[in-house]
Amino acid sequence: MRASSNSAHRTFQVLAGLLLAVALALTGCTNAGNGGSDSGDGDKAAGIQAEGDGKGAGGSRSDASGDADSGSGSSGKRKPPAPTDTHIIRTAQLTVRVKDVPAALDQAREAAEDAGGLVGNESTSRDGKGRERSRIVLRVPQDAYEDVLTALEGTGKLIDRDAKAQDVTDQVVDVESRVKSQRASVARVRELMDRATKLSDVVALEGELSTRQADLEALLAQQASLKDRTSMATITLSLTESGAKAAAEDDDPSFGDALGGGWDAFVTALRWVAIVLAAVLPFAAVAALLFALWLRFLRPRLSRRPTPSPAPSAAPLPAREGDDD
Repeated sequence: MRASSNSAHRTFQVLAGLLLAVALALTGCTNAGNGGSDSGDGDKAAGIQAEGDGKGAGGSRSDASGDADSGSGSSGKRKPPAPTDTHIIRTAQLTVRVKDVPAALDQAREAAEDAGGLVGNESTSRDGKGRERSRIVLRVPQDAYEDVLTALEGTGKLIDRDAKAQDVTDQVVDVESRVKSQRASVARVRELMDRATKLSDVVALEGELSTRQADLEALLAQQASLKDRTSMATITLSLTESGAKAAAEDDDPSFGDALGGGWDAFVTALRWVAIVLAAVLPFAAVAALLFALWLRFLRPRLSRRPTPSPAPSAAPLPAREGDDD
């Protein structure tokens, strides 16, 4: 009995060991398969991640280098904004005294045309002394503005100069943005018109399209005006003639000048006298009216009043004896 029980116990142990070995073998195979697939997936993920990291590192390096370059450029070598980024309207008015007005006009036209500009309005007249006066408007490019001003000042003696610069950059940017928005709005209305099937919708959309088209044309006209005024500067030149004879006439007054000055002084004095009389006239009229009323009513009454009789004087007292002593 004890031998059979021992053999059975050994058999059970052997079977248990085999079952445990088979279970471990199966578990190892399963783990091996899962591990292979996991390792493969892991290798793929690692490759993708490495590639992404490489790209990211490269991108970060390029970004870093770009930032470094931009930082160094902005800190040490920052350039001023280009002239096209700033829109300025420049105008100037010059008054120059010259000996020969026609010759100075020719020089002004030549300076403007050589700079790529053009000549606008022009007018010429003479004063009372026969001296010639001319006024001319020149349009020149912005980059040649200062050079043309210098050339015009050199034609004679500069009397007056008034130069102005108006920055309209914000206005130009605003108009450009509004033009883009209005064009997109017109395009949307046209698309709706293409899709419309009802006559009422088509009519309504046509009215809306005409309104938006008119607004767009107004914006385009404003944009063209700004572009013209910012690309071309305006210079107004006034020329006056001055010679030795005219200068002598200006410095030494003649008999006619003295007579004219005296007449002007006489007329000015008469004017002031008339002004004073006009100021005093209301008071004088009131005083005359009061005086007339006094003569008409008060004075006759005063003259008709009876004069009072003088009071009788007292009789002298008789003299007493001894008064002479």
